[in-house]
Formats: sequence, structure tokens, C-alpha cells
Amino acid sequence: EVQLVESGGGSVQPGGSLRLSCAVSGFTFRTYGMIWARQAPGKGLEWVAGINGVGNGVSYGDSVRGRFTISRENAKNTLYLQMNSLEIEDTAIYICARSNQWNRSPPIFDYRGQGTQVTVSS
Repeated sequence: EVQLVESGGGSVQPGGSLRLSCAVSGFTFRTYGMIWARQAPGKGLEWVAGINGVGNGVSYGDSVRGRFTISRENAKNTLYLQMNSLEIEDTAIYICARSNQWNRSPPIFDYRGQGTQVTVSS
């Protein structure tokens, strides 16, 4: 059974940082690209960042480029999203998902996690 479980969300002030993790199981992690996407209140799902299976190819949405960093640790079956310089507009539920179209927007995936809430407020 494919499972993706996000963690690391929380509340932070503007300018702060958070690191999200996504623990996966049920498939050979290193052979799949992965993405992070987010859904803000009242909005659709937005692709945030993607990474290839090996980890040497990454891509970012315009709204997060230069502030967020996607990475993966294949030995631990874990995907990460380091979020710096957070803005109020980054408030959303963040999901990780399996996707071999990891550099495409809107997000295309076959499995996803339940998500973790990130709230940025002063």
C-alpha cells in the first residue's frame, strides 16, 4: 500500500522558516519524482516544487523560487521542503505527492498525502 505522510507544519510569523517532511512507503522511492503542492483557503491546488528520483533535478513555482528548497533522502524514503522567508500568502495546506511529471504545473500526480497545515501570521 502506497502511503505518504507529511509532518512539520505549524504557525510562524512572516519572515520565519519551517521544514516539512514527507515519509513514504509502499513503493521504490528512488524511482519516482515527487512534488510539493499547496491549497490555500478558497483556492485550487497549486504546484510548489518538484524533484526527480535521483534528486539532481529540481523545479520551483514562481511564487516560491529563491525562498523554498525541495530535497530528498532516498535512503530514508523521505522528501523535504525547506521554507524560508515565509509570507502570509504561503498559508495553505501543503501536500506531498508522487509524480513523474514533477516539473509541471498544474500538479499531476497519482498518490498524495493528507497534508500538513502551514499558517503564516503576525
